Amino acid sequence: MHETHHSPLTLVVLAAGIGSRYGGLKQIDPVGPNGELIVDYSVYDALRVGFQRVVFVINRRIEAAFRERVGRTIERQCDTNYVFQQLDDLPPGFSVPPDRVKPWGTGHATLVSRQAVDGPFAVINADDFYGRDSFQALVRFLAEIPEPGLIQHYAMVGFPLENTLTEHGYVSRGICQVDGDGFLIGIQERTRVQRRDDAICYSDDGQTWIDIPEASIASMNTWGFTPDLFAELDARFGAFLRDTQRDLTKAEFFLPRTVGELIAEGLARVQVLPTSERWFGVTYPEDKPRVRAAIDGLIQQGVYPARLWR
Repeated sequence: MHETHHSPLTLVVLAAGIGSRYGGLKQIDPVGPNGELIVDYSVYDALRVGFQRVVFVINRRIEAAFRERVGRTIERQCDTNYVFQQLDDLPPGFSVPPDRVKPWGTGHATLVSRQAVDGPFAVINADDFYGRDSFQALVRFLAEIPEPGLIQHYAMVGFPLENTLTEHGYVSRGICQVDGDGFLIGIQERTRVQRRDDAICYSDDGQTWIDIPEASIASMNTWGFTPDLFAELDARFGAFLRDTQRDLTKAEFFLPRTVGELIAEGLARVQVLPTSERWFGVTYPEDKPRVRAAIDGLIQQGVYPARLWR
């Protein structure tokens, strides 16, 4: 039994992190012929296929630059909201460790969006290019989520791992285990993944490299959720902060880890939505020419107009 949702479909864009390997605000670094950003193409695709609202999760320190660069275009296209991921946005009774500098991670970034989300929503990263097919798959899923029961129904867009690599170094990827019916079993976070000779490998220490099967599916933090997720994130963030084994000056509360826990506990089923889209992203400065060339190619094919926002 499916229910019809009347809340506008919302795209939550995680844009609070500053790229440590890239050096600078890669979210607002142009890649299109008229100064377009990667996030412009994501929002353009999302609005074309049925999303109606955008919620940007940003850091207050980049608010002025982000709103000037992103707000002036996207606010004219749709209902646009901003929420702030702040270190001191913690449950009662907790305080920020003195040496903590980094944001609390993608799980916390998604949690703080709860103030602006009241219906089915998707989550993406601001600095990753996903392709229109990814958003189309999410819209189809979110429009027909089964009524909530004992198990929550979520989705994740799954990319062929080989479509998500850079030629200029290693990347962090969630390597997915998927069952025969297309549901996610779990995600293993690999922080160093790269192509070496003819194989895709990962390393935990930068010395020993282990092959990953070519047909593996990667998570690019592209999700479809219902607002029930927020209560789970809230509870689990508290548990994360209470864990005395954790170094809270550095540890991050990751969204995929929470999803993995919900699956393992039988509280959620996550449908993997396959896509043949190629991921593009600027992990390293050297990636930028490739991203620009990819965007130019899509413009030549007629996927995007040369000037995205008229």
